[in-house]
Amino acid sequence: MVEQHVEEPAHPEQEQAPYEPNPRRWRILGVSLVVGFMSLLDVSIVNVAIPSMSAGLDASEATIQWVVSGYALAFGLTLVAGGRLGDAYGRRTMMLIGLTGFVASSAFVGFAPSAGTVVLARLLQGASAGLLTPQNSGLIQQLFRGRERGKAFGFFGLTVSIASATGPVIGGLIIALAGTENGWRWLFLINVPIGLVAFAAIWFMVPRTPAAERTGDARIDVLGSVLLGATVICLLLPVVSLENGSVLPMLLLVGVPAFGWAFVRWEARQVRTGRPPLLDLRLLRHLPGYVNGMAVGALYFTGFTGLMLVASLHLQDGLGYSALQAGLMMAPFAVGSAVAAPLAGRVVTDVGRKLTVGALSLMITGTVLIAIVVPLATPIWAWLPPVLLLTGLGAGAVVSPNITLTLQEVPPEMGGAAGGALQTGQRIGASIGAALAVSVYTLVAGATSSALGLSTALAAEIVLLLAALAMAVRAWRR
Repeated sequence: MVEQHVEEPAHPEQEQAPYEPNPRRWRILGVSLVVGFMSLLDVSIVNVAIPSMSAGLDASEATIQWVVSGYALAFGLTLVAGGRLGDAYGRRTMMLIGLTGFVASSAFVGFAPSAGTVVLARLLQGASAGLLTPQNSGLIQQLFRGRERGKAFGFFGLTVSIASATGPVIGGLIIALAGTENGWRWLFLINVPIGLVAFAAIWFMVPRTPAAERTGDARIDVLGSVLLGATVICLLLPVVSLENGSVLPMLLLVGVPAFGWAFVRWEARQVRTGRPPLLDLRLLRHLPGYVNGMAVGALYFTGFTGLMLVASLHLQDGLGYSALQAGLMMAPFAVGSAVAAPLAGRVVTDVGRKLTVGALSLMITGTVLIAIVVPLATPIWAWLPPVLLLTGLGAGAVVSPNITLTLQEVPPEMGGAAGGALQTGQRIGASIGAALAVSVYTLVAGATSSALGLSTALAAEIVLLLAALAMAVRAWRR
């Protein structure tokens, strides 16, 4: 009876508003994905820039990795708020506001005089991206149904995969053209002209949402955001501090269960009092597919982000490759992802969770091969690209099917907030995964060798990917 009481208010609205396909839905999706690509690209494009940024700003790699982790963290903590604001005020409005902040903060990063300023600007940039990205899944939930929705999420998964995988290639190319000393600045300055063109495209192509069709509560759960952020920082800061062996930040680990418990209790109170929570616990309690999908996505991104980051560090710091050479060496991963993502989106409605299980298994196999063979095989350029291609094929078939299957039971009027919560787990996982992988790599490589550092870091990432596989199998069996 409780389950019926919770779910009934959402579904009658869905039945009262029959689905009518928007004739411009594919054009709208195209504009949305271009903007999404730009914000997601900035997660991975700095992977090959860490060595040059360390030299140019005279900062340690542990400090510079906050450029990666800080962006992903701020990105993740604003996603749910961005999704809810999109539900309440319209996707177009939030896309324009988010893009304005993203372009301004990108310029701020490009001209930043110090490492501390870069980190601050990246936090602002990540927060702006958090307003942009949930509008993608929200628009797909509203504009598409059935097989078309799976196909649309397939394109979204393709965007995520290509943005993640081609970032190192694009970053290496820009640094090669602009120079190693200040070339990293152009990784961010290039967002300014592209962002201005995207702003015009949104203004003219994405329609306003009529007031009668806007749903959701615009109030933001500020305390819930603070508690979740405190939980993640208490976990993230000790991980980042592994490199220098500092003991004091380790004490923050005590705050993880404390703030986590407080977050859950506060969110439950928000629901009881009729106020909008950061994460509606009813989704977790009554939609098991949503819960499992969130876990799969968070664990996958925790493992995936670290894989590409430490591979880039090994190629540059350990083997002496340039940023461009390192990016090109990892390009087969992007090719595999680009091939697999749209194909997976087309068949996910027929195959179901078996697709996610198979894709994760393939990716884990490729990652294990890299971890085992790195210290042994030479030359690396002969065997690493085909193994990365295999790994990319698996990775590309994880993201879009998981998003489709996770959100398929969620009412469209909750699509923005639910999609934002799903991507919050992914972005927080990415920030933790980046910090963990770089810290393990730096610690082991400094004491032994770069190759062993890479293998050890990948071993930690494999454990996380195996956990994602276990959750996918659990969802499949249920």
